[in-house]
Amino acid sequence: MVQLSAAGMVEVQQDQLVLTLGTQADGKDAAAVQTQLRQVVDAALQVARRQAEAPHMEVRTGQFSLYPRHGKNGEIAGWQGRAELVLQGRDFGRITATAARINGMAIANLGFGLSRSERERAEGEARAQAIEAFKARAGEISRAFGFGSYLLREVSVSSHGGGGMPAPRVLAMQAKAAAMADAPLDVEPGKSTVEVSVSGSVQMQ
Repeated sequence: MVQLSAAGMVEVQQDQLVLTLGTQADGKDAAAVQTQLRQVVDAALQVARRQAEAPHMEVRTGQFSLYPRHGKNGEIAGWQGRAELVLQGRDFGRITATAARINGMAIANLGFGLSRSERERAEGEARAQAIEAFKARAGEISRAFGFGSYLLREVSVSSHGGGGMPAPRVLAMQAKAAAMADAPLDVEPGKSTVEVSVSGSVQMQ
């Protein structure tokens, strides 16, 4: 019995954009800070939901945090908070244009990746490559040892890459200045590599 492995690899254009908008607030009273954040997010949601249409653009709230700000003696001197709104989808123009129309929130980060449908398509192509490579290698080795064929004993298939967003590109909050003037941010996706590996054992015969 011989242990073998083979891999298939497909490089595909990233078709998914995740753009995160953030806002911060600071004040003496925790409830007031929370209310201020909620008002900004609610207003942003009203703008974003009008453009939402899956899979082109989906809208969801992100981080919402509130934490104390301590003074020199350790006492609570005030409260700080942060809230986020996430725009995600395949229509880059719609997402960046919507972000440009939202007031009170700045672009915190953005990242590119693969949508589920594109990832599954790429995995299917890479898997077919890996299986064919495994079969070819098994046949070559069997013939090299003087056997006419082989029998597959066990096999495992695993995929790597393309499953999530890469580390987002962090932007300065001032980058929102142009967007607030109704100028959508220019974005350019890259490529993701999807790899599927096949490993197992064959019995030469």
